[in-house]
Amino acid sequence: MKLLLSLICALVVAGCHADPLSAKNDPKSPWWQLGFTEPDYMKVWVEDTSVEDIKGKTFLRTGGGSASGGQPEDGTESARGWGGVGASAKAVVGAGLPKRIFVRWQSIVEPQTYRAWIDIPEEARQLMLTSVNQRCAKTPDETATYISSVYLGLAPGGVVQVWVRDSCHHPVKVARAQAEIEPLGPSQGKTQGRYAYPVSEKAKRYIEKFGIPYGSW
Repeated sequence: MKLLLSLICALVVAGCHADPLSAKNDPKSPWWQLGFTEPDYMKVWVEDTSVEDIKGKTFLRTGGGSASGGQPEDGTESARGWGGVGASAKAVVGAGLPKRIFVRWQSIVEPQTYRAWIDIPEEARQLMLTSVNQRCAKTPDETATYISSVYLGLAPGGVVQVWVRDSCHHPVKVARAQAEIEPLGPSQGKTQGRYAYPVSEKAKRYIEKFGIPYGSW
């Protein structure tokens, strides 16, 4: 009887100390995802990415293509600074948390091609872990994020900004890097200097009015 009472007391105490926001039993992906974003009108084309994870393994061709951005034509200087962080991303299957990420991309409006390795800080990895293992305090009845994310913001001048999402799905800036110019040019010199696509008419009108806001990213 005493043993039974002891077990009941232990369970009650453990229950009292359990984390009410724990997402231990929530569904979650074993991987994380990589996505890209751009300032309004400052279109980019991501040629290639690679990831080195914390186990020292390198994963090639982990993402590419277009980035999330807009062309609102609302009369404001919306390309200055960063707007919302895009939602589209691709899972980096098989990789542990990222140690550093390589990206090579075309900045269409300049035009210029850049490349960079970006170191991912420990703070970012901790936020990534927390995002899938702890529910948001504002919405404790909702399950935690299914998959953690890293987003690379790519801007003219070779600026790279890195965000991860926290438990409440908010983007948190965790790193910034300056890329170098890719000496081979677009597509590693295989397209005779041609870029992925021309500057859009909306972007041309914006740049004629406001210019490219270097230094705002």
